[in-house]
Amino acid sequence: MTTEPSGVIGGVDTHKHSHRAAVIDPAGRFLGDRGFGTDSQGEVDLLAWLRSHGPVAAVGIEGSGSYGASLARRLASAGVRVVEVNRPNRSARRANGKSDRLDAEQAARSVLAKTSTAVPKSKSGPVEAIRASRVTRSSAVKARTQAFLTLHSIIIASSGELRDELIGLTKRTLVKRCDALEPDTADPLELVDQPDRLQLAATKLALRDLARRWLALDAEIKMLDRRIKRLVEHTAPDLVELCGVGAEIAGQLLVTAGDNPERIRTEAAFAKLCGVAPQPASSGRTTGRHRLSRSGDRAANSALYMIVITRIRHHQPTRAYLERRTAEGLTKREIIRCLKRYVAREVFKALPAKPALDKT
Repeated sequence: MTTEPSGVIGGVDTHKHSHRAAVIDPAGRFLGDRGFGTDSQGEVDLLAWLRSHGPVAAVGIEGSGSYGASLARRLASAGVRVVEVNRPNRSARRANGKSDRLDAEQAARSVLAKTSTAVPKSKSGPVEAIRASRVTRSSAVKARTQAFLTLHSIIIASSGELRDELIGLTKRTLVKRCDALEPDTADPLELVDQPDRLQLAATKLALRDLARRWLALDAEIKMLDRRIKRLVEHTAPDLVELCGVGAEIAGQLLVTAGDNPERIRTEAAFAKLCGVAPQPASSGRTTGRHRLSRSGDRAANSALYMIVITRIRHHQPTRAYLERRTAEGLTKREIIRCLKRYVAREVFKALPAKPALDKT
């Protein structure tokens, strides 16, 4: 016999402007639902409403990593067990329909049935700071790339003398040269009666503006790199000591694990989270077969791949393993899959340990 929860169970369907909460009792009976705002007062009211039905055993939140992140933090800080809930499967939605109330109720029932058991990321520590810095850096890198591509396209279409002067330069030299351009005027309208000079001045102005944008973004990226490096080295010194793990890769692995890595109970669970756990692929006629996992955090999977490639080039034990497995008949792709699984085990052991609890 299974033990029923000792209190009511809540479910929340989160949105940008409002949350819909539902509550059921330990036997699965629906007790009610209600809408709440997404501001701080709405979160307080939601918790008070759940507790008005009795002690709260757990709350399932759909979207705990986005619109429900703030609510999940508040509930966790209040001592409520929070469970991350995936959206209902398509067959259930086809059978029961789709509404905020039904989604909230389904979230609560998935917690009661224990089909949803994942603990969400706490998003309340240094790893969250690393994540925010990495997101900002990624945006800056994309903008810098776009700025240079635009600059290059303008050079290609520019007049012959200017194009010949700039087209053969390397990237940074080209940007600096464009930053130093001196147009005939800062206001192209002054040359409206001279089409050739107008076109040249407008082109130089555009190139200078794009070059200054590129330089500003480049400086911002370097500043963010230094910030991320300090945060990563302070948060997980053992992780960055592993062969092939730099600040960028370590930052991604930390973000995947979250500020509460203790929620990942085993290294096998971490491997599955990273998409490197082998998936059984046996049938009635075959046994012992496995296939490549397509699930998990693909960014973390990519980080493990980069570690393996670095070790294949510079780590002698890994090179010896590659030679031995190649002699056994495995392809390089299969060997890399095995190595990614081994690296996941090392990374899991190097993740920051859960802070010791005060027993006094």
